[in-house]
Amino acid sequence: MSEKLLGKVAVITGAAGDLGKAVAEAFLREGAKVALVDRDQRALLKCEEALAHIGEVFGVVADVTSELEVSSYVDQVVKKWGKIDVFVNNAGILGKVAPLVEQTVEDFDAILNVNVKGVFLGLKKVMPVMIQQKSGSIINTSSVSGLMGSSGNSLYAATKHAVVGLTKTAALEAGYHSVRVNSIHPAPLDSTMMRKNEESINSDNPSEVRKVISSRIPLGRYGAMSEVAKLILFLASDDSLFITGSQYRIDGGMGAR
Repeated sequence: MSEKLLGKVAVITGAAGDLGKAVAEAFLREGAKVALVDRDQRALLKCEEALAHIGEVFGVVADVTSELEVSSYVDQVVKKWGKIDVFVNNAGILGKVAPLVEQTVEDFDAILNVNVKGVFLGLKKVMPVMIQQKSGSIINTSSVSGLMGSSGNSLYAATKHAVVGLTKTAALEAGYHSVRVNSIHPAPLDSTMMRKNEESINSDNPSEVRKVISSRIPLGRYGAMSEVAKLILFLASDDSLFITGSQYRIDGGMGAR
């Protein structure tokens, strides 16, 4: 452990998911105190219990689409630890996999609510804390689909493109206060979300779906949670002090096509 985040306070949304948990573990091992935010109380408690032996964690049940609940978790963290140094704006959903013409307005509203409104609210409530303390790093989780088209995932791609716009604008507005805002753009990851995606596409043979998707990635495989966590750790730490408003692909070469 190099303690790159020693004394830092980090907040992670979607913390009970595969990526959120991996990032939390990486942060704890580098000396941070970590607030875990998720709407799934049972999964959050399980995550908190699994990580407590590594370092100081604090679980908060909250829905990122509720302004009141976002305000509440921010206030709780500041009250407990006095500041927020790092914010991983990570909560998101895949939504329905289907051609654009088969998507409904209800499908659109559901994914927009989490993937765009949720990111917006996180920025809106955390940025003032960081601006006041004149320091902080925000990492928004987008996707490789936020930088390119994604057949069958039009709504997901649209929301992840929106994250880029929010990231760049927030970086411009917060930069003069020494607050950094960047986004990460993973290719498909070896995760529970992808297992569900594979099942939804072909419940009879999900492994075949995995082969097809992996074949579109030049490195020939899904990304690992630990690999993405290392990138987020870099952007959270002082190693990236002169980086803001940037989009970081971590996609096995997928975006090079």
